[in-house]
Formats: sequence, C-alpha cells, structure tokens
Amino acid sequence: MERNLKNVLVISFGFLLLFTAYGGLQSLQSSLNSEEGLGVASLSVLYAALILSSMFLPPILIKKLGCKWTMAISMCCYIAFSLGNFYASWYTLIPTSVILGLGGAPLWSAKCTYLTIAGTSYAEKAGKNAKDIINQYFGVFFLVFQSSGIWGNLISSLILSQSSTKVEISEEDLECCGAYNCLTDTANTTGSAKPSNSLIYTLLGVYTASGVLAVLLVIIFLDQIKSDQAETEKEKLEAPSFWSTFLATFRHLKDKRQCLLIPLTMYSGFEQGFLSGDYTKVYVTCALGIQYVGYVMICFAAVNSLCSLLFGKISQFTGRKLLFALATVTNTACIIALLLWKPRPKQLAVFFVFPALWGLSDAVWQTQTNGLYGILFEKHKEAAFANYRLWESLGFVIAFGYSTKLQAYIKLYILLSVLVLSMVTYGAVEYLEAKSSPGTPTATKENGGPHSQESRM
Repeated sequence: MERNLKNVLVISFGFLLLFTAYGGLQSLQSSLNSEEGLGVASLSVLYAALILSSMFLPPILIKKLGCKWTMAISMCCYIAFSLGNFYASWYTLIPTSVILGLGGAPLWSAKCTYLTIAGTSYAEKAGKNAKDIINQYFGVFFLVFQSSGIWGNLISSLILSQSSTKVEISEEDLECCGAYNCLTDTANTTGSAKPSNSLIYTLLGVYTASGVLAVLLVIIFLDQIKSDQAETEKEKLEAPSFWSTFLATFRHLKDKRQCLLIPLTMYSGFEQGFLSGDYTKVYVTCALGIQYVGYVMICFAAVNSLCSLLFGKISQFTGRKLLFALATVTNTACIIALLLWKPRPKQLAVFFVFPALWGLSDAVWQTQTNGLYGILFEKHKEAAFANYRLWESLGFVIAFGYSTKLQAYIKLYILLSVLVLSMVTYGAVEYLEAKSSPGTPTATKENGGPHSQESRM
C-alpha cells in the first residue's frame, strides 16, 4: 500500500475510534449526568476551553512536538473525559472537560497539517496536482470519520437497553416532557430511570477502551513526518508570529461581512447544542428512556452525513441561497412543531422525524457556512476560520450554559429569534456581495469540509 495512504487510513480510523467514544458521551451528558445540570455544565466548560485552545495552543504544540505526537497527546485528553465520567461529579467532570477542550484544537490542527503535508509530498513524487491529492485525502478521512456518530450512539443504545428497570410512565410524569418541561430532574422523576451503575460502567469501559486503541493506533502505526517536511511546516507555522495570528482573528472583525456572519455562525452552535443537550433530555429521555437517545442521534448523524455529501454536490447547481432557504424553512417548521408537540411513547416514529429534519438543516449550516467563509475571505482564510470556530464555540457555550436554567419553550423561542436574525444578517452579506461584484455567480462549490467537523470537536 502507498505509504501516505496508509498514514491517512491510520489517522482516519484513529479518529473514528476516538469520536465513537466522545460522540456517544456528548449525546448522553444531559441525561446521564442530569443532577444539578452537571452534564450540560461540563459541555459548556468544554467548549469554553476549546475557544481558548484554538487561540493559543495549536501552533505551539505542533512546532514543539510535531503532528504525530500532538495528535497522540491530544487524544489522551479525550480519554481523560471518559475516565471523568466513571465517577461523575463537579470535581471530576469539570476539570476533565477543560482538559478535553484544551486538547481539541491541537488535535484537529495537527490532523489537517499532517494530511496536507502527506498530500503535498505524494503529489510532488507522482507529478500530480497537490490540491487534488489533499482533497482526496480529506475525502477518505471524512468518509471513515463521519460514521463515528453512528457507532458511538449504537453502542450506548445497545448497552443501556439491557437495563431491567422498566417503569410505566404516568400521564402526570409525561406532562413534564416536551417544550413546557418541569424545571426538575426529569430523567429521574419519570419512568426513564437512570440505568444501573454496572451498565454505565460497562459503557464507559467500552468508550475508554476505544480511546486507548485510537492512541495506540497512532503511536504504533503512524509515521513521523520526514524532517525536511516537518521543518518546512515549522517555518510556515513560525512565519506569522503567534501574537500577529492572535490579533488577526480580532482585526478580521473590521470586515463588515464577518460581523454580519456572527449570528449565523453562533446559530450553528445554538442548534447543535439544543439537539444534543435539550431534545435528547426533555423529549427522548423523558418520554421514552435514556436507551433511545443513541438511536435518535444515529438518525441525526446518518441523515446529516448523507445530506452533507448531497448538498456539497448540488450547491454548484442550486447556489447557496436556495440551500440556506431550505434549511431555514425546515428548522423553523421543526421549532414550531416542537413548541406544539406533546411527546408520548406511542408516537415513536415522531421522535425520529425531528432529528432527521434537524440533520438535513445542520448539513446545510455546516457545509454552506464553511463554504461561504472560504469564498468571502479567500485572502484571509486563517483569521476567518479562527472567527468561525470562536463564534460557533461561543454558541455552544451559551446553549449549554442556560440549558438547566430555562424551560425548553424559552430555548426554542431563543433559537427561532437567533435564526431569524441570522437570515437577516446573511441576506445583508449577500446584498453587499452582489453590490460589490455584480455578475459573480454565487453557486460556488463548497470547499470548507475539514472545518465543518472541527466544530463538533
């Protein structure tokens, strides 16, 4: 096997194993650690740490350790979070959430750097276009990686469904489910009782083992980047000084278009935070049981993955405006329906319709927003995508931060308000673009694939 392709597959399957564990744990946090809002608080802290990590750590670690060891050490940060869940408390989950957040940005930056160097190296040897090879390597990576959401949630549902605790949910308890949820620990007051410790430990053991395998795979089978390539990359990392890069992120806010895109970027964090932090708890866990959370999130991940591929292809024919309109209408319809719907166990299919439609919308928000950043800010991509990660992560922090303080219907109204504001400001961006460059086609192929997953940690 061609050596560079072998390294791409090692990274791809390493990330698959790692995010099989993390993705499953993130979906369960609001239900599994619901006491005093510990689960969503840990996620809020995690994304706050990710913001700091994105600003400071990636260039420093990659320069000092190289891509391979930056990835290996960063993966250990994710394992720490799994271990923190074994004895979930404010003294274990919050520190391990900080550790994971700090490791998140270097992990993704090292991955992107490694695949870029590997693609460039192979292209030089084979006399091919470097951009084509790099895109091919990223395509292989995401083909493998994107299934992690399915496997992680499938594992959680299969293990947690073994629970022998089957309690009939009364109508009175079901009144606490849905948009007008009672601000109490619904996961424990309804029939969706918390699984036994033995099942939880089994699940966490599987997730931890998956993370350890990911680290071993990278350490044992991933080749170091050749010294001359590494030195070249170090020079690139050193070219702009750390502080100039840091300040460039904020200087980029002088661009009116960047400021107008902040609501849309934050909305991406809000809507993902609502689905994983609120929908899973006050609709699914409350009315069906925690064992269904994984199946529901599999539905979201599968539709999201398929639609991401589809929209990436058809955007060149439809243009991004039509896709943004589709996502807006779909998300708005879901929000209104969730405000009106009273979840009941007999309506099983409905619990899957919402994440499927949410996955369709999220596919647009991820692919098209990333593509929009790449097109609008082609000359300042680094600062632009740093802003993307900053504002989307802030959306996550806020969404998880108020998760336990407000009833679901208030959060849905906030979500709808941010969505409306996002479309108004996005429309202003399109107007400015049309005004400045009349006749320029807006249907440009989306080219922000790698970044769309960074937001998911």
